[in-house]
Amino acid sequence: MIASELEVLPSGCHVNKRSLSNEQHTFYRGLGQAAEIDGAAGEQVMAALARVAPDLGRYIVEFGFGDLYSRPGLDLKSRELATVAALTVMGHAQPQLAVHVHGALNVGCAPQQIIEVMLQMVAYAGFPVVINAVLTAQGVFEARGISLPLPAPAAG
Repeated sequence: MIASELEVLPSGCHVNKRSLSNEQHTFYRGLGQAAEIDGAAGEQVMAALARVAPDLGRYIVEFGFGDLYSRPGLDLKSRELATVAALTVMGHAQPQLAVHVHGALNVGCAPQQIIEVMLQMVAYAGFPVVINAVLTAQGVFEARGISLPLPAPAAG
């Protein structure tokens, strides 16, 4: 096998590019992205879906992580903050919001940035939705041992 035929995925796995279909390549790229971003929280979601709707888990990995999160143009921090904003305004996706708060922290977002993005959504979604989002984030912060209250954001 020629070294140029090998690809190292974000997960650290080596795969032979020539032996994978486009769909398989997207799936393995997605697995690597999901592991980097969501870690154990994402694995728990996939394990739960495997029992009842394994195809849904595959769609999330292939499309969400293999296609969308792998696109150029935005870094993972920006993508996770955008995802946190979207899930915040939805107002009914607290389990998914918790996974992506973990993901935002995993890719280097500061807790204060996450809260600021949620606060920005008050103008678009209202106080009840943002209160629920902030409380979801608080649960993630506490589970990860992040000291509360958070320091005030720097002016600027």
